[in-house]
Amino acid sequence: MTTPVERSTSSATAPNRADKPIVVIGATGQQGGATAARLLADGWPVRVLVRDPAAAAVRDLAAAGAEPLRGDFDDLDSLKAAMAGAHGVFAVTPNDLDSEREIRHGRHLADAAAGANVAHLVFSSVGGADRDTGISFWESKWAIERHIADLGLPATVLRPVRFMENHAIPMLGGISADGVLRHLFAPDVPVQLIAVTDIGAFAALAFADPDTYLGQAIELAGDELTPDATVRLISQRLGRQITYQQVATKEMNVDEDTARVYTSNGLWRADIPALRRRHPDLLNFPAWLDRGGADAIAALLAA
Repeated sequence: MTTPVERSTSSATAPNRADKPIVVIGATGQQGGATAARLLADGWPVRVLVRDPAAAAVRDLAAAGAEPLRGDFDDLDSLKAAMAGAHGVFAVTPNDLDSEREIRHGRHLADAAAGANVAHLVFSSVGGADRDTGISFWESKWAIERHIADLGLPATVLRPVRFMENHAIPMLGGISADGVLRHLFAPDVPVQLIAVTDIGAFAALAFADPDTYLGQAIELAGDELTPDATVRLISQRLGRQITYQQVATKEMNVDEDTARVYTSNGLWRADIPALRRRHPDLLNFPAWLDRGGADAIAALLAA
């Protein structure tokens, strides 16, 4: 689903990449890392705002050509310094049990971007943030989206759905050591999925084509499968039986609002055919498995 967000700028022209750096906030996480890698591959100068420039993941980014800068969301001055002279900013605020803290971080992000006159902010939110779900860590993303709009920032909002990578991360509802995928989803209800690399791809598309992407909010998915179909595909790739089990709310340690939304039909509503027209290499779940996903799951089970 694609919806407009408010903007105050006129149609932008394609930037000159050589002298228009993009700041990536959250570059040591999944989305930020994928975005930084894609932007560097596309020839953009990239600055990464990190807590510890000496960390191994940061050294890898620096080796790939990124410029590490020390800072974080709590340090508004560090955000301002990182954005000084930047053309664009990509940011994702980590999900936080303290919604007010996440909103504060998002406000710092938007305020710094406004103060630096950034030409293009790409903010990664979450699919469904605009649908009044009552899920605290979705509502916080929506509050940040509204603050970005209220400031009139030239922005693109990406709203990714469930990550394919989560299947290899037990704490995010991934497959457990006994070969069982457990979640709130009904086994026969389709769930939309997105590969993290494709979030980075859409961020790069937005920066490369501001005339098309400025002012847009885009829900991102690359496939839609029932949990039963998902485990069948994983089983085929691994050569061992993986099963799915729908679990009760208390087992997932979530509140009633979250459980209600996750067990409903049509949780996410991305227009996958339209997204694939924009980005023909958009991964479906079998392609994600073939490009490292199956190996990640196998390593998890072996461990």
